[in-house]
Amino acid sequence: MMPGGLSRARSATPEIQEIADKVKSLLEEKTNEKYEVFKAVEYKSQVVAGQNYFIKMDVGGGCFLHIKVFKGISGENVLELHGYQTNKTRKDELSYF
Repeated sequence: MMPGGLSRARSATPEIQEIADKVKSLLEEKTNEKYEVFKAVEYKSQVVAGQNYFIKMDVGGGCFLHIKVFKGISGENVLELHGYQTNKTRKDELSYF
């Protein structure tokens, strides 16, 4: 993958689930929702000055959302929630946002 380009969609891994879990409370704060189900389904990544992860999340009841998480290149591995999209379906493609 070249820098700046978005990877193809891949099935979520335990590492991707861990990334999503670490920003879950920030997302719940921003959306004013509590997610009982919060399962990473698939993701795309983008190399920038660090790494962006675009993750499709199953939040139960046939509802999905997309989150964008930035992981810096510092040794601290700080994760930042850079955006989210609600009202998505399983078929909606992950894209830049």
